[in-house]
Parts: sequence; C-alpha cells; structure tokens
Amino acid sequence: MSCELPPVPAAAEPKVSAVRVAPGEELTTVELPGRTLVVRSRPPARAGLPPALFVHGLGGSSQNWSALMQSLAGDLDAEALDLPGFGESPPPDDGDYSITGQARTVVRLIEARGRGPVHLAGNSMGGAVATRVAAARPDLVRTLTLVSPALPEIRVQRTAVPTGLLAVPGVASLFFRMTKGWTPEDRTRGVLSLTYGDAARVDEEGYRHAVHEMERRLALPYFWDAMTRSARGIVNAYTLGGQQGLWRQAERVLAPTLLVYGGRDRLVSFRMARKAATAFRESRLLTLPDAGHVAMMEYPHIVADAVRELLAETAELPEGEGRTVTGPPARETHTGS
Repeated sequence: MSCELPPVPAAAEPKVSAVRVAPGEELTTVELPGRTLVVRSRPPARAGLPPALFVHGLGGSSQNWSALMQSLAGDLDAEALDLPGFGESPPPDDGDYSITGQARTVVRLIEARGRGPVHLAGNSMGGAVATRVAAARPDLVRTLTLVSPALPEIRVQRTAVPTGLLAVPGVASLFFRMTKGWTPEDRTRGVLSLTYGDAARVDEEGYRHAVHEMERRLALPYFWDAMTRSARGIVNAYTLGGQQGLWRQAERVLAPTLLVYGGRDRLVSFRMARKAATAFRESRLLTLPDAGHVAMMEYPHIVADAVRELLAETAELPEGEGRTVTGPPARETHTGS
C-alpha cells in the first residue's frame, strides 16, 4: 500500500522565505498550460548573443546554474528554469514529474519564449530531460551540454542507492520520520558531501546560502512529494526500452554535445563517461578528476571554457568519434551557488 506524505491544507501552509537572487540576476514568471514556471536570467553582456537554457537536477533549482551563467555572460543569453515543483515553480497541475513530462515542459517553454533553437544544458535529472528534448525536437537545440546526466546504469553506485529508494512508495514518509530531528545544517552538510567532490570547497557565504535554501525548501508543503515523484520518474525512465530508452535517444541526438563527468561523483558513475561519449554521435568529453556531481557549481570557469570551445567549433564540427578532453585538478575558489 502506498504511503505518501499527506498534503498540507492551504490554511495551514507555512510562510516560505524568498529564493535567493544573486546580484545581476532576474526572475521571470512564465505561465504555460498547467504549468507556472520561474525563469532565472542574467542580462547578456551585449545584444545578439545566442540563447541558452539550463535545466537543473533532482532537488536542485535554477540557482545551480548561477555561477556558470555569470561566467558565460559574454557568450550566451542564458536562462535557467525552475522545473515544476522545484525552486520557485509550483507543482504541475497534472502531477506529472516524469522525464517525458519535464521534457514537454522544456519544449513548451522554449516555444513560448520564442528563443529556439537554444544551446541546451542539463545536470543529472536535467541531463536526462535535455537528452529527451534534443532527441525529440532537434529543431529546438543548437548544442547540448550534459553535466553528470542521469542516464541508465546497470550497476548503480552504493552512494546513489538512497536517492533511488525515494522512488519506492512509503520510503519518503519513512525517511521524513527518521530524520525529523535533523537540522537544516545537518541536511545541508549531507547534500553537499553527496554532490560535491570536496564539500570543503564551499566557502562560508556559499554554505549560509545553501542552509537558507534548505530551510526554504523544507517549508514547502509539496517538497517531499516533488522529490518522491521525480525520483520515481527517473527510475521509470531507466526501465523504458525501444525508441523511448534514454540510451537509444542519446544515439538519435544530432546536436554537437559536450559531456562533463566528475571523478568523485557519488550519484552518477564516472565509468559512464566513455559509454556516453560513444552514444552521442558528435560528442566532446570533459573529465574533471576532482569534481563531484555538480561540476558547473564546483568548477564553473573550467566548464565555461569547455562550453566556449563547443560554441567556437559548432560551425566546423570534427568528423568521427567524440573528442576527449581531460581537465586538470581545478584550483579555482568556489564562490557559492
């Protein structure tokens, strides 16, 4: 029997603090049929830059792309969305958190904004979503950048198992009860240790912002439901075969693709990098030995350089198999998400 967390009556909904907006960023609300989306942007350095759209992963938000957007402000007119149920975007009216449902949301947003084709990027769950969009709607995607994309693995890392278990009915409710005494600081340290190659790279300001965001999310009445249904959406996407299988769709992607994998990723295995480089026909592989699951947050300048290289080569694509670039152990200082 399914045991989901009960919804909170509207009258009892707690007040939720505002989401962080970094200096120079703007938030825009976009109304779509059955969806209300919040889009984060940073005004481009000059007019006429090519459009880009960034898609976050499970439990993330558009804030995950702030550092990369700042690094690429002179190269792209970039936006990052909060997927339904995450960040500032409320849950979807139909409760559809599947990878296909999220992909439809991205397609509708690109079409509604009239910005396509875009340079599309995705991290983790957002990487699976972006892969599906690029395969189904090649007319909307100029290039594809995937940071630790959540593509099916036969042997899942032990450190990734608890996240996958959120998809099992009743587990989220059990976890909620077991961790009821955890403080936002406890939860934040756990998330950072899971997603970063080295959580010590997060400076004091970045840590404070992360704790504030954790407090904000935990106050949302739909937080655990969105996490549970999204985790279930990832697991369900892993089981799909035929033309709907994510690896089969990766093979159909026509857009030049940049793949970014971290050597210390505890959620997506580093060994999947080579398989991905083979599956995506026009691929370039950037490996960062010291990075974890969110390389665009840990090493934004290195990832930005790789994106610029992809943009520069778009007009003259190399023939044959994808090219491999191995990044050095990065020494840049994290400035917060």
